[in-house]
Amino acid sequence: MSAENAFGRPGRGPTVASGGMVAASHPAVSLLGARVLAGGGNAVDAALAMAALSWLALPGQCGVGGDAFVLLRRPDGSVAAFGGSGFGPDGGEPAFYRDRGLAAVPLEGALAVAAPGAVAALAALHADSASRSLPELWAPAIAAAEDGLPCTVKTRADIVERRDALARDPGTAEVFLPGGRVPRVGEPIFQRALGAALRRLATDPADLYSGDLAERSVDALVDAGAPFSGYEWIASGDSSAEPALTCAYRGATVHLTPPPTPGWMVAQQAGLCDGVLDGLPWLSAEAVHRMASAARTAFADRFAGCGADSGHWRSLLVPSALAAARARLDAGDLPVPAPPPVPSGGDTTSMVAVDAEGRAVSLIHSLAFTFGARMTVPGTGIVLNNRLGRGAYLIDGHPNEVRPRRRPLHTLNAWLVTGIAGRLLHVGNTPGGDGQVQWNTQLVSHLLDHGHDPATAVAAPRFTVHPGSDADVLGRPPELRVESRLGAARIDALRSSGHDVTVQDAWDAGGSAQIISVADGALLGASDPRQDGVALGV
Repeated sequence: MSAENAFGRPGRGPTVASGGMVAASHPAVSLLGARVLAGGGNAVDAALAMAALSWLALPGQCGVGGDAFVLLRRPDGSVAAFGGSGFGPDGGEPAFYRDRGLAAVPLEGALAVAAPGAVAALAALHADSASRSLPELWAPAIAAAEDGLPCTVKTRADIVERRDALARDPGTAEVFLPGGRVPRVGEPIFQRALGAALRRLATDPADLYSGDLAERSVDALVDAGAPFSGYEWIASGDSSAEPALTCAYRGATVHLTPPPTPGWMVAQQAGLCDGVLDGLPWLSAEAVHRMASAARTAFADRFAGCGADSGHWRSLLVPSALAAARARLDAGDLPVPAPPPVPSGGDTTSMVAVDAEGRAVSLIHSLAFTFGARMTVPGTGIVLNNRLGRGAYLIDGHPNEVRPRRRPLHTLNAWLVTGIAGRLLHVGNTPGGDGQVQWNTQLVSHLLDHGHDPATAVAAPRFTVHPGSDADVLGRPPELRVESRLGAARIDALRSSGHDVTVQDAWDAGGSAQIISVADGALLGASDPRQDGVALGV
């Protein structure tokens, strides 16, 4: 039996194509991207069209009122990052929350919201490398909003999970609880008000930051008690290309999204695992122990001193710091984090696209938790994120303490891998809160340490160190969650290594990884079997 089948790999290999490829967590999103490529659009065009449609197809995971981060490899081999996360409110001093008897920034409602950044990042990406207009690329999403998209099992489950909160907001109740009931699977969900907002934004993305949509958003939040001035919304609309963070791994270059994303945590884990995992059997107990220990180190370091506007993370990636941390792991030191928060939920979705000219896009976007703050801007259909509540701490003096005009720490991150002379090797990502930096490290190892194809990589047993760095619950003891497919012998060995192991069902770790690889001039792609996605080639 092959190593892949020993873990219960689904009986299918990667999608193969020569012209271009896309992968996303919803079939309609992938199909739209493939149609854009087949019609002569490039990978940026495809990703922009896919992102907008996913706002309709996966409304619990992403939206106009959320955040987005993108990595772009251009045909000349250069790689750029586009960051789209917004600031907290200008009146968001710690005392504002403490004076209201709060021990943490709320996770729901107006006080949970940060200004959205997704539209700004997508507009900057469009300006950089698109070949088609936003009205053309977003027309399918606008049509889906007006004509309705069938409710999926995933979306229905999201609505059931958040039914009470959705019922409290007139905008979310009207769309997601028509007539006061949960939609059936296959029943169309109409988002006509959002379609009208998308028409406006396709023509002028800045409207969300300094136009009518901005004014309506800020007014709704202020009326609900949030201390926004409006100026932080204007500032959040500024996104432009910036250098990607890079690290070396197995002789290749891994490109990562810079802060406020935790891309540096993938680089740190890579530095602690490079040259170790390739000498161990794939997903052996020893390999899992090493990766889990590296993840624990990264989370402990993040909580100890990192904020969106602090440079502490840089000191963790210098060779001397990595060498010292590697020595501790080599000696068997199992890091125990300071009491950081534990993730309690959340949702995100992502996509990748590659075209025949060598452009590659890794795009990830989110509302933070499922349906974000569960609050809409009246009359627009725009669901607002709860990134401030999820990401910012109410801890005196912490670099990630909630502060005016400070972006909260983020969970979203994306990656791509290049080889000699900048040749594209792999592009990927995976949603999943604080699981992302761990699972992305695992994916890179599957591809580079062991040479697996994308289908094997996305389907491999997943494991997750908890707690991570979300701001909702403090003090949970560390545990290692593993899918049962890892096998009883490995799980027992991990317990003997000092891990408090929680066994999950075979495919229940979460996430929805997307990967496209380049091999012998062809494209190989796969979408995670844990969700409904598909990779399609042209």
